[in-house]
This record gives sequence, C-alpha cells and structure tokens, in this order.
Amino acid sequence: MTVPAPHFATHFAPHYAQLDSWIDAHFDEQVQFLQSLVQVPTDTPPGNNAPHAERTAELLKAMGLTAEKYAIPEDEVKAYGLETITNLIVRRKYGEGKTIALNAHGDVVPPGEGWAHPPYAGEIHNGAMFGRATAVSKSDFSTFTFATRALESLGLKLHGGVELHFTYDEEFGGEMGPGWLLAQGLTQPDLMIAAGFSYQVVTAHNGCLQMEVSVHGEMAHAAIPDSGTDALQGAVHILNALLALNTQYLQVTSKVEGISHPYLNVGQIIGGTNTNVVPGKVVFKLDRRMIPEENPVEVEASIRQTIADAAASFNPPRGGKELRVEIKRILLANALKPLAGNQALVDAIQKHGLAVFGEAIPAVGTPLYTDVRLYAERGIPGVIYGAGPRTVRESNAKRSDEHVQLEDVRRATKVVARTLLDVLG
Repeated sequence: MTVPAPHFATHFAPHYAQLDSWIDAHFDEQVQFLQSLVQVPTDTPPGNNAPHAERTAELLKAMGLTAEKYAIPEDEVKAYGLETITNLIVRRKYGEGKTIALNAHGDVVPPGEGWAHPPYAGEIHNGAMFGRATAVSKSDFSTFTFATRALESLGLKLHGGVELHFTYDEEFGGEMGPGWLLAQGLTQPDLMIAAGFSYQVVTAHNGCLQMEVSVHGEMAHAAIPDSGTDALQGAVHILNALLALNTQYLQVTSKVEGISHPYLNVGQIIGGTNTNVVPGKVVFKLDRRMIPEENPVEVEASIRQTIADAAASFNPPRGGKELRVEIKRILLANALKPLAGNQALVDAIQKHGLAVFGEAIPAVGTPLYTDVRLYAERGIPGVIYGAGPRTVRESNAKRSDEHVQLEDVRRATKVVARTLLDVLG
C-alpha cells in the first residue's frame, strides 16, 4: 500500500536523488566507520563502555561532528552494576523548529561461543558484515551519522535540528543511557527515531519486568539431608509454579500487530556451595514480557503472589525451617504505546521505504523492549527504524555470528536521510 507523503515534503522531492547519490558516494567511508565501532568491544556486563564512547567521539570529530561527552558519575555506575558509561550527544541546529533525536545504543551482550567469524573484527563476507552489534545497534550509529551528513550536504535552509544520541545502557534498561540524559535535562527533543530494522517501522513494543528471587532454606550435610531444608528443591517448586503461568498467558493476546502474548522466562539460576552440601540458598532471575494492554503494577503483584503461594505450599523436612523468600525488582520497563505526534515520522518512513526498498514498510509492534519508551514517557513521540533484516532471528542478534547486510545499511540510511528532509524542511 502506498503511503502519501506529508503535505510539507512534496517540494523536496527533487532532492531525494541528491541524498541517495551522496550516500552512495560515501558508503565505503560509512562501512569503515561501522567496522571501527564494532572493533571496540562493549560487552555488558561487565559494562566498561567509556572507551567506545571516546573512540566514537574521535571518529565523529574527524567528520566535523562535535560530540558532547556525558560521563555518568562512577559511584552511580558501580551501584547500577556496570563499570563505566559515557553517553554522547551531537547537536546540529539549523534554525527554529522541531528537534529530532536519533538514538542508538553501543552496549551489547557478551559474544558467547560458536562464532565462525571473530565477534569484534567486522569481517565482510558475501555482502554482510559480521560481529557483535553489527545489527543491534552500532549499525545505526553509522546510519544516523551518515543520514545527517547527507542532509547537510544539500546546503538547503532547514528548520529545527538533529541530535545524535549515542548511549550505553540499553541492555541494562536504559536508565543510565537516554533515561539519565533526559532526567538531567540535557536534551528535550520534539521527535525521535531509535535504532531498528529496515523492513518495518515499529510504533509499539512490550514492557518488561525483571525480578531477582532469593530462596533461603537451611544448609545440611548431603549424608543427612533431612537435617536441613533444600533451597534448590524449594526453588524448583516455585519455578514450576511460575513457568506454569505461561500456559495461562497464551490466552492473553495483544491487539497490536507483531505482538502476541505475555511470556515469563527464567534466565539465570545460582545456588549451592558444594556437591556434598544441601543448598541453603538459591537465587534466580526472571524476565516477564508485558503486552501493551497489561498493567505493570498488576503483573508484578500477580507474580509476587504466585511466588508467595508456592513458597507457602512447599513442605520442608520434619523439624526443618520453612522457606524464606526475598524478591527484588531489577527492572520495570513500561511498554511503548504510540503517541499521536509520531505520525509524520511513520508516514515519511513508509513512503521512502517503499521507494528505496521497493516494498511496503508496515507499521507494527515488537515483542522486544527498547529505550524509546523512556522518550515516550516524557511525551516525546518516536518510532523504531534503522538498518537490519526483517527479524531479530534473521540477524543473529544476541547469538553467534550476528551480522547485517550492507545493502540494508545503505538503503536504511537513505530512508532516514529523506525522512529528516521531510520533517526538517
């Protein structure tokens, strides 16, 4: 389906080809920029991400783009569970009018095992670049940077401005990334685009609740297990109750295209002291994805009640201690719901996506959660769009051999540049 252009964009149509030509002419430079970003590791945890910000700022300066560096105080970062964070803002002011922020995150999950290509080399094979964060989302450091440079190459009188927000806390929840910049009053854009994939524009996403559950029993010698209370057995009893909720969640469906139903995942379990000791403590961490229609307060209350009921129904050995359970919320990320002001971005991306990719770009939701919600919570309309394939699975994001098709990077850069022209013209 062809999407009409915003009424204010039609007289810029002759300049779209100029943008495309500039991006084509500078694409080798863009690929080298992306390789340089991939080659500086940003494993989170442990989260020592300031060196990457410094390297990014250095590369931007060579292009004539000054990056303001905002180092989060060390004590705040350490208390948060990471090592170093320096967020970057590049401000490009063209005149009076709307400011649009382009946000991508540089922090990544550790590479893990099973790579056929080195995770931090940025090797190119058959038109694809391989490496951690090539798809999510250092690719959009390059997309957003070169789209902005292409826009400025036109030499036109523009309104408003562009801000590049390159941040380093998406994997931990964003509060020390865009959340910190916004809370400190360092930025207040009117619109925003966040890193995404090339074949859809995302306007809504799931919320996420993460909790740490500590199950306390009583240690005992493995030869006389009845003299203690096995925290691992207690944790398994609680886990069975929690994971059984997924059957119920199948009946709770979202009306947002691209989002199906809630889901609960237990991603980490730690416990015990030795093989010959009955575990006295087991800790597990859960991740509950919430569809936009759900109330986070009710979801958390329901999970806490499920845990309490399961702990109460666990039968310790005669004379053994009752289970004691501590629950700590790690993260509460609200779902992204579309704000009315994002329609100009949706229209422009769909129009130019159709023109550049030769196929319709649907507006959908995603089961992921992103930093966009932090902008939306402050009334800043936004969408998710950038360089990448149709699905996370296709890119191998968060798995071995993550990669991005360079042609998708090129074409997404053109779509973003054209969109910037429409909005700021």
